[in-house]
Amino acid sequence: MSELTLLVLRIGFLLLLWAFVFAIVYALRSDLFGQKVRRVAPPVTPAAPREADSFPPTPPTPAPQPKVDDPPAKRLVITSGTKEGLEIELTEEQLTIGRSSDSALVVRDDYTSTHHARLMLWDGQWMVQDLDSTNGTFLAGNRVSVPTPVPLNTPVSVGTTTFELRR
Repeated sequence: MSELTLLVLRIGFLLLLWAFVFAIVYALRSDLFGQKVRRVAPPVTPAAPREADSFPPTPPTPAPQPKVDDPPAKRLVITSGTKEGLEIELTEEQLTIGRSSDSALVVRDDYTSTHHARLMLWDGQWMVQDLDSTNGTFLAGNRVSVPTPVPLNTPVSVGTTTFELRR
């Protein structure tokens, strides 16, 4: 082979190697930072007033309140989650829920905090209290921010686990 042919092959091979390096860098960059997305503003058109716009928005429905003369629940039944079907007798006046091994109900999922929530018997009525968890505690779909009474057969969600209080 002549010197010129060998030089052209070397330069071609070098260019091919650099093309692979740039392809790898581009793939890594798009994996790490994602693709650029252009936001296109929607066309502005005047909308005709609708009939539904004249009514005020409906407030969220509050969680059902238990009757004062009802006896307190005797058991906790897990209706969904990793421990579905588990029933716990409520013999203590307080039950802690969380990932920690010192909790009375240990729930091991990624959405449950170490000390997530507390159920407590207060004046003959079970109350649920969120313990400043990251993902929150929900009673009948509403987030609990203060100790809230828990009616019978009302779903309480802690992470991916849902339970109800029953007699």
